[in-house]
Order: sequence, then structure tokens, then C-alpha cells
Amino acid sequence: MPIGIFTMIGIYVVVWWTVLFGILPLGMSQESPEPPKDGAQWGAPKTPNLKKKFITTTWVAVLVWIFIMVLIYTGWLPLPDFSRAPAV
Repeated sequence: MPIGIFTMIGIYVVVWWTVLFGILPLGMSQESPEPPKDGAQWGAPKTPNLKKKFITTTWVAVLVWIFIMVLIYTGWLPLPDFSRAPAV
């Protein structure tokens, strides 16, 4: 096994957050130009659909993570081995 379980989990977390920031702006529309009267912010969407976006982020991140793991295990994306002592 070229990498440990904690490294795999760390790669998944980084991939998940990266995919989340790519998916968050999808489906957002420009709201009305009138100032909000209920105390909301100007740029805040009325329906952010966060649950749907988190679910989409999770399955897209799993696909990207599997692709990265295949690259690592086939040797196309080698990771440095920090467990060996440095050469003096």
C-alpha cells in the first residue's frame, strides 16, 4: 500500500472542500435589485439549496478521489516517501 489511511482521508477532505467551492455558485440567480426589507444581505440568495449542494459535493468528491487514488496506485502520481531517513 503506497499511502496510509490517514493520507487517504486527508486527500478526500481536501478534494471535498475544493469541489464544494466549485459547486456552491452553481444554480444561483441574480435576485431582485430592490433593497431587502427583512434584514437580509443584498447578495444572499433566497434559496441556497445547501443540502442538495452538499450531497452533490459528496458524490462528485468521491469520484474525483477515486480517480486520484487510481493515479497514485498505478504510479502516474507518485507521492514522496517522507518515512525514510534523509540522505546525508
